Amino acid sequence: MNLDIFLFYTFSLLSLFSSLMVIGLSNAVHSVLFLILVFCNMAGLLLMLGAEFLSFLLLIVYVGAIAVLFLFVVMMLNIKDDFIKLSAYSITPIGLIIFLILYNQFMISIYEFDLIEIKREGYNFSWVAENNHMTNIRVIGSIFYTDYNLLFLLCGIILLIAMIGAIVLTMHQRKDVKKQRIEIQLARSPGKIVKFMEIRN
Repeated sequence: MNLDIFLFYTFSLLSLFSSLMVIGLSNAVHSVLFLILVFCNMAGLLLMLGAEFLSFLLLIVYVGAIAVLFLFVVMMLNIKDDFIKLSAYSITPIGLIIFLILYNQFMISIYEFDLIEIKREGYNFSWVAENNHMTNIRVIGSIFYTDYNLLFLLCGIILLIAMIGAIVLTMHQRKDVKKQRIEIQLARSPGKIVKFMEIRN
């Protein structure tokens, strides 16, 4: 067996198994860990297909940010198994209906798939290969900074405004709350703080 085929089936089977474990486990922390494994396997599949940018983007954004955030949130919520009181008989009809809908859509898409349209010359033309065999990351980078440079800068400005807004909301100070200021406390003179009072009987 070829190494590429072996890796493809390995990533695919691990992705399917991890996806089933995400929805099948009752422990939320274990589900998030299997979700991270799903993202890693999908990144491996995208890397085998030649989409290096999407593969690394999936690892950085989903695994490095969203999945870790989910994990910390679930760990801070301290979800216990006692709160999960749904039985298998209560969720089986809903799951069966969703499965039938997805299976129907999948079979319709297979019957409507036309191989003759795919084999035309327009679909087989690879403009990436024609541009001196440029890599996926280099092609996306060149498009971002040439044809879509204004939109790329606009997205950066929107993210900058969102980040500044989050910082401003976090640093909002309430006037009705007394806060401790260390520099003012250290600058006070001991002679003005301590007072001696004579108590007469």
